[in-house]
Amino acid sequence: MEIKNIIFDFGGVLMDWDPRYFFKDYFNDNEKMEYFLKNIAQSEWNEEQDRGRSLSEGTDIQVKKFPDWEKEIRAYYDNWTVMLKSDIPQNVDVLRKLGKTSYQLFGLTNWSAETFPYALENYDFFQIFDGKIVVSGTEKLIKPDPKIWYVLLERYNIQANQSVFIDDNLKNIETAQSLGFVTIHITPDTNLEKELVRLGVKI
Repeated sequence: MEIKNIIFDFGGVLMDWDPRYFFKDYFNDNEKMEYFLKNIAQSEWNEEQDRGRSLSEGTDIQVKKFPDWEKEIRAYYDNWTVMLKSDIPQNVDVLRKLGKTSYQLFGLTNWSAETFPYALENYDFFQIFDGKIVVSGTEKLIKPDPKIWYVLLERYNIQANQSVFIDDNLKNIETAQSLGFVTIHITPDTNLEKELVRLGVKI
């Protein structure tokens, strides 16, 4: 089947986001930072904001649970932009090249509806998608729930078996494969351009 569509996850693929970029200097104590990120502001909590819960509600819920950590919990979203360190240049270069081809390009991201506009405004390469981006926080659905892939397929009238899905999260890759997508799992060693060429994508 000929590839017509290329779908990008954003965090870990095009954007380098990690709460440690802020909390490393905030705590100045790696052990305390890791304890906080594992037990207090854990990824499962952040994912609920990606699923559509407001940042203020998510913050208040966690402060009630862990009142001793109120200052640190409130610092999380107040300093979110520091956690979004930069783009991932080698993968953004591939996106820019693809933008000059006839492939349709899409974004499918787990991202809070409140914080995503900041990335959109500050990184010009998002314009390459021409608005064809499905954001979990807006849809109130989150990967790896298959329903969010169906939103993408139905909204843009595309076929899974004609589409490459790129993500750094193995669970998301496995779900996409089960739905019939061709996939590329991004790891620190992945050469995205080579992987796409190997799949027959002409860059």
